[in-house]
Amino acid sequence: MRPALPSATYTTLPPVGPPGSLADRCSSPIRLAGERLTLNRDTGEIVERFASTDAPFGVVLLACGNRRASRCQSCSDVYRHDAYALVRAGVAGDAERGVPIDVSTHPRVFATFTAPSFGAVHRRVVRGTSLLPCRARSGEESCVHGRPISCPVRHEANDQAVGQPLCPACYDYTGAVLWNAEVGALWRRTTIAMTRLLAARAGVPRSEIGRLVRLSFVKVAEFQTRGLVHLHVILRLDGPGPRPTAPPTWATSELLSEIVAAAAVQTSLRTQRPDGTPLLVRWGVQLDVRPIRAGSEGEGSDTSVAGYLAKYATKAAESAGGADRPLRSPYEIGLLPVSPHARAMMATAWSLGADRRYEHLRLRAWAHMLGFRGHFLTKARRYSVTFGYLRTARVRYRANLAMIARGINGVPAMAEESTLVIRAFAFAGVGAPSLADLVGHQDGSAP
Repeated sequence: MRPALPSATYTTLPPVGPPGSLADRCSSPIRLAGERLTLNRDTGEIVERFASTDAPFGVVLLACGNRRASRCQSCSDVYRHDAYALVRAGVAGDAERGVPIDVSTHPRVFATFTAPSFGAVHRRVVRGTSLLPCRARSGEESCVHGRPISCPVRHEANDQAVGQPLCPACYDYTGAVLWNAEVGALWRRTTIAMTRLLAARAGVPRSEIGRLVRLSFVKVAEFQTRGLVHLHVILRLDGPGPRPTAPPTWATSELLSEIVAAAAVQTSLRTQRPDGTPLLVRWGVQLDVRPIRAGSEGEGSDTSVAGYLAKYATKAAESAGGADRPLRSPYEIGLLPVSPHARAMMATAWSLGADRRYEHLRLRAWAHMLGFRGHFLTKARRYSVTFGYLRTARVRYRANLAMIARGINGVPAMAEESTLVIRAFAFAGVGAPSLADLVGHQDGSAP
C-alpha cells in the first residue's frame, strides 16, 4: 500500500544545478507543440489558455529524463537524488514520505553478490596501503594458446588493462553473456530461497511465513571492469501487514546475514550453451554481507550505504567499456570506441541472439549492455516509496510555486477541484532549439 501524497512541499529534496526548470538544463530536451486549456468545471468557461506558440522558440521543452550520466548529466543528477531519497527512506525511515522512522531499528544488512569467474583478467590488487602485482606466479607458465597466465604489473586505478582477459581465446564469453542475461532470474530465485530459509527457521510452511515476517529489499546493479554485473542489495526484515512494522524478536540482523549467505550458496539456474552442453548460472564465491548501523556518519551507516547505492544508479555498461545506446547491426560493433573485451562481449551477445533457444533473452536488443537486460534499480513493493511518488511530489511542489506566483501577480488562485485541465501536445523534435529556430519562429514558420 503506497502512502498518500501529503500536501506539504518537498523542501528536503536536494537542489540540482542552477535555478530554472529541469528542461533548461537538459542536454537533449523533448520538444512539444500544442496547447493547454484550464476550464471552470461548473460554467465551462476558459479560465486560462497556454499555447506553445506563445513560448520562446514556439515549443514547450520537456526534460528527457534519461538516468545515464553519459547521456544527460542534469537528468541523471535528478535520478540520482531520487534514488538516494528512495533508498534512504527504506533504510532510515522518512516520516514526511510515509515511511516509519522505526524501520531504522529493523534487522538490515548490506550485501554484494558477485559473478563467478569466466577466465583470468587483469586486476588491481591492493592490500592495506600496498599495491601488489596483478597475478604473480613462479615459473614461465602459459595457457594452451601460448599466452602467459601471470602478470607482474602493479596496475594503477586508471590502467586500461584492468578487466581485460589475460587470454581472450581462453575467456568464456558465451558463459559471461548468458550470466549477465540470466542474473535477474537468478536474483528472483535467490529471494525465494531466502523466504524458504526464513520459514524453516520459524518452523512454519513457506506459505505462512508472511504472517510472521516479511523480507524487503532494494538492489542496484553495477558493471565490474570485466564486463559482468554484480548486485549491491539492502535487505530488511519487517513484521506482517501492508506497512513496515517491527518484526518478531527472533528475527535479527545475524539471522538475516546467515540466510543471505546460505541462499547465495544454494541458488542456481540451469541453461545450456549453443553446443548443447549444460551451463550452471550461480553466484560467485565473493559474497560480502554486512549489517547496517543506524546513524548518518561513518562506513556502514544509513547515509553512507544509501549514497553508495545511489551513486551506481546512474551508471550502465559504459562504465565497463560498453555502449550507452542500442546497436542496430553487427557492423556497428566494430566502429564503437570500446575496449576489445567489451567488443567481444557485444559480438557474442549479437551472435547468440540469432539462436532460437535464446530468443526470450532478446540478446541483440541488449548487446550494448553486454547481455544484461534487467533494471539497474529495483525494490520490493513494501521497501519504501516509488520513483513515481517522488516525481509527483516534485510536480506538486512546482505547481504550488506557480500558484504562489499567480497570487503575487494579482491573478486569482484556482482550486484544483473546481477546474479541469485539458492538454493537447504533440511531439515536435528532440534537442535544444537553435538560433535558426528562433528566427523561424519570429517569421511565423514552424520550429
